[in-house]
Amino acid sequence: MTLAHKSLTNRLDELRGAAPTSRHNARTIAALTANPGCARRALLDAAAVDKTVIARELGFPPHFGQSPFAITRGNSFEAMVKSHGCAELLRLLREELGLSIPEVGYHDLATVGDNATNSIRYQRTKQLLGQALSSGQGTLFDHPMLRLEIAGATAYLEPDVVALQIGGKFYVVEIKSFAIVDGQADPAQVASAARQSAVYVLAMRELLRELGYSPDDVAHESILVAARDFTNRPVAAKLDLRKQLAVIGRQLSRLTSIDSLLDLVPAGASFTPGEGLSDTVSAIPSRYAPECMSSCELAFACRAEARAQGSVDTLGRGVCDDLGGIDNLDTVLALAEGTLEPAPEHADIAEMLRQAQTLRLEVAG
Repeated sequence: MTLAHKSLTNRLDELRGAAPTSRHNARTIAALTANPGCARRALLDAAAVDKTVIARELGFPPHFGQSPFAITRGNSFEAMVKSHGCAELLRLLREELGLSIPEVGYHDLATVGDNATNSIRYQRTKQLLGQALSSGQGTLFDHPMLRLEIAGATAYLEPDVVALQIGGKFYVVEIKSFAIVDGQADPAQVASAARQSAVYVLAMRELLRELGYSPDDVAHESILVAARDFTNRPVAAKLDLRKQLAVIGRQLSRLTSIDSLLDLVPAGASFTPGEGLSDTVSAIPSRYAPECMSSCELAFACRAEARAQGSVDTLGRGVCDDLGGIDNLDTVLALAEGTLEPAPEHADIAEMLRQAQTLRLEVAG
């Protein structure tokens, strides 16, 4: 670790204080892309703070997460797809995606002998993938252990399956139990699966760099396996991850330069629960948007703050874009009612708001 990394790590440790920590996984890393301009989330994630605890301490506990039923169904579906050495997965790859897999080699990397530590599993994954790359043999790697550097800290990641030598490339396989009905699935669930897959692809590419191979040997597509028509039978499809790879790559690069955001924090402040926590959180700018409600544990706290400030952020990014930089709801209402003279650059927006106000009054009246 370089001196710069040590300095950044020490500063983040001080900022975290006695707050409970939260280990990164593909879901939390992928969630970083939901609001890349939020300094508050960036600092909390860089310091590996458990945002659920912070939200509860602030009086705004989160209200999202997977139900125990969904978790049980997901585990059961994944076990079925991967049973008997991933026989069902191989059928899907061959029959539904038309992939040529003449030989099959299967490795379960959930443990290394009796050792299940992340570092040992990572070294074993690295060893087997290196051997597969040099020999061209080996197809399926179950529960491989990968890793990424997040703001100077190592995050270990475990994709469902990594398949080797399908057309000469590695493919990440993501197994989800949501339904694909007549070839269509919930766009939000597919987008979430794509973001998580992209995190695994980035981690795979880092591993290949360590081994001296080209990161392009990991495909920019992943293979999504989901349930067919609300049954327990699986169906497979490819997901193009180029957009997600670009966005997550940029956000991770931003996190590695998190030191510039630390200047926003008052001297001596920390995320330690108790007196002073609210002041520390409030001192760091947030960028609330309605989309945060499904991806960030602090969303309710940030929404209450934005409402109290009269921020147009509560209306969504589409509305914010239409308002062209007008950031206060009182200003918006005054322009709509004609009680405030607009600045020259906002004349067209004010006219649009007055027309909308007129139509609203006609409909209401």
